[in-house]
Amino acid sequence: MAAHKPVEWVQAVITRFDEQLPIKVGHQNTHTKVSTEHNKECLINISKYKFSLVISGLTTILKNVNNMVTNIWRTHYPGHTGEQSKDCLRLDETMLVKQLLPEICHFIYTYREGHQHAAELRASASAVLFSLSCNNFNAVFSRISTRLQELTVCSEDNVDVHDIELMQYINVDCSKLKRLLQETVLKFRALKKPAQLAVINSLEKAFWNWVENYPDEFTMLYQRPQADMAEAAEKLFDLVDSFAESAKRKAAVWPLQIILLILCPEITHTISKDTVEDSKANKKLFLDSLRKALAGQGGSKQLTESAAIACVKLCKASTYINWEDHSTIFLLVQSIVIDLKALLFNPAKPFWRGMGSQNADVELMMDCFVSCFRISPHNNQHFKVCLAASSPSTFHFVLVNSLHRIITNSHLDWWPKIDAVYCYSGELRFMFSDTLNRVIQGVGTHAPLRMTPSLTFKGKMTTSLKFKEKTTDLDTRSYKCLLLALVKLIHADPKLMLHNPVKQAPEMQSSTAELITGLVQLVPLTNTTQLSQEAMEALLVLHQPETIELWNPDSPIETFWDIRYSTVFSSFYKQRDLITITL
Repeated sequence: MAAHKPVEWVQAVITRFDEQLPIKVGHQNTHTKVSTEHNKECLINISKYKFSLVISGLTTILKNVNNMVTNIWRTHYPGHTGEQSKDCLRLDETMLVKQLLPEICHFIYTYREGHQHAAELRASASAVLFSLSCNNFNAVFSRISTRLQELTVCSEDNVDVHDIELMQYINVDCSKLKRLLQETVLKFRALKKPAQLAVINSLEKAFWNWVENYPDEFTMLYQRPQADMAEAAEKLFDLVDSFAESAKRKAAVWPLQIILLILCPEITHTISKDTVEDSKANKKLFLDSLRKALAGQGGSKQLTESAAIACVKLCKASTYINWEDHSTIFLLVQSIVIDLKALLFNPAKPFWRGMGSQNADVELMMDCFVSCFRISPHNNQHFKVCLAASSPSTFHFVLVNSLHRIITNSHLDWWPKIDAVYCYSGELRFMFSDTLNRVIQGVGTHAPLRMTPSLTFKGKMTTSLKFKEKTTDLDTRSYKCLLLALVKLIHADPKLMLHNPVKQAPEMQSSTAELITGLVQLVPLTNTTQLSQEAMEALLVLHQPETIELWNPDSPIETFWDIRYSTVFSSFYKQRDLITITL
């Protein structure tokens, strides 16, 4: 049948897949879940040979979905779009534009904050769009360009900018970014303010898509500057500069303006001099205004906040440039980084942009933390500020998640490794133990964890290092988030928590026992499933043979068996057969 009637066969699989989706069958039992997964894998395999048929069938399913899309999309998106995109060339571009793109865009546009799975839907849909744009860029670019052209002659103030926002989700390399810049230069002036702001925001994100997916191209830009890229970036800088006629507009455009300057290495070098030609004067004035606002001399809280965002982006971009290239951008970074860290990492006055901005503020601080580490790993004053127990809990969360990012995202040769901060392992273990006890007490289903006092932490239990004594419900939720981040950190690099360079063998064994006992305590917590699962993963990593040797390098086998048969750990093994250890 498959050989003689491929269309009917593919359609049969798609129909079976459609019929077993949660929207059709309701609650799925184990059997239907397994069957759905089997059909999904079958479709993925078929798509390697009959991509057009599969994507057409799935597009039809999407068209029939209205309000109840959550479960379908979560099941439909297989996470293999990177593999499928290689076959996208087989699909007629017209079909992509007319059939698939509108359906994918629907998921990006329609479900905003407030919907139960809004973030998940947008992430999945944008991932599909990114993958499709790898080999079908013209189809997506045409949609963006067409909408830009329509808006240049639109007289309405309230306009639909969704198609413009697509540029922040697509795959762009150097040549494609230039096309976006050049297209924007041609049409920016004729756009209404809402469309201009949408372009400004989306182009900035398109830049980071390029840098993060093609870092070698960005690095090469500073070795061999491209005149056409710089020309488009400078023209757009001037257009945006003219647009920024008020403090509010300046705050909106500064993050993009710093990126446009970054795309012009030669101009950045030129404006570093005392005197510049008239055509470059506005760029030098922009940098001067940025520095003043960052130092709190801009006369507006809004400008100070925008300056912080722009300067973090400058620092982040600089880490993708090899220091051996001796670029002027590094001098620019050095001129702002002290004021930047003073603004973002001030325990007495935490950085806060208002209600609803907490996640964005945390992300900004993390970007700054990671960038500063990559720029100068041993200049760690902000590290100590974040590590101090007297600092706000947000600082602890930023610290732990930044360390996790440093561990898991370190693909450029000149980025320093996490071992540069192994010396703080004792403080991190203390943070883990203290946070763990706060969570256990807050959950209320188990008695507070009783641990043998670790010799490693003697001397750290001072008043200045103790967390708040009283815990509210909000504190408990905050501690849970922090504890989950700490457990993920152990999972990512157990050496960071096991490092004891100057400790004696008993102290090493004690601190290791305390760490493992704490993780074991988290496993049976039924009301924190994610935390429990992550704790099990961390325990598995800690029980890798090469990691066991770090429990106590002087006597690893004896230490292993001592901890293995300790009261809590032995009970854990008897009750839950979760870990198999092969020595």
